[in-house]
Amino acid sequence: MRTQIRVAAAVTAAGLTLAPAVALAAPSPSPGATPVTKAGTSFLTATTISAGQPVRVDASTGDHLYWSFRADAGQVHEVTATVTFPKRRTGASTWAVDVFDGLRRRQACTAGAQTPVADTAATSVALDCTLRRVRPWAEPWSGDPLPGTYYVRLSVTDLPEPDLGLPVEVELLVGATDKGGASDDDGELAAPLVPNTRAGTVLAAEPTPEPAAEEQTDLTGWLPQAGSRWVWTIAGGVLAAVAGVVGFALTRRPRRR
Repeated sequence: MRTQIRVAAAVTAAGLTLAPAVALAAPSPSPGATPVTKAGTSFLTATTISAGQPVRVDASTGDHLYWSFRADAGQVHEVTATVTFPKRRTGASTWAVDVFDGLRRRQACTAGAQTPVADTAATSVALDCTLRRVRPWAEPWSGDPLPGTYYVRLSVTDLPEPDLGLPVEVELLVGATDKGGASDDDGELAAPLVPNTRAGTVLAAEPTPEPAAEEQTDLTGWLPQAGSRWVWTIAGGVLAAVAGVVGFALTRRPRRR
């Protein structure tokens, strides 16, 4: 099933102006595009395709099929796939279409039947995944889609064991819509950003250092200040000595002659 996405209407807040609502049509094959009849089995062997180039592959149930395509900034991609079952199956199966960026990070789908379930009597199942708009830049910690190579993986995630290996026919198409400009998430700046050029004062000449204050020396400069720890330490030592002498005098036994 092919769906359409409608972007939210324009919103103006905090100096950002968002674009008006735009409908994203279902992808269609490009005129004269050569169909692709093979698929890879991993990220390293993914078959390269382009937007609008149809894919028709004969595979087996349980295979992981990989394709790769180029995504540029400002584009919105929609991946549609149809899996047909030539032979009758013994039970329901769940299929999934996943999209990864160049760093193997899975990109979320904003709309579409990404993991549909095909019941026992179904002769085909349709998958759909609409990605977010590719951004020209993003923070290193974010998972926002950036320009580069993207990977599509089609697989079955749940099925009865007797159905494993049954033949299937896969049709896949990647559509790209170039909206251009800023994304609906980023908006547009109301005013250009400029660096702060008035951060400080520019010195015309080298400042003259202030003369150092002369130290005052006198005869009492070596004495500790009143209330310092040295005063308390000396006073405590004197009191301890006096207490020791008095205690010894009181407890000393007189000598007998």
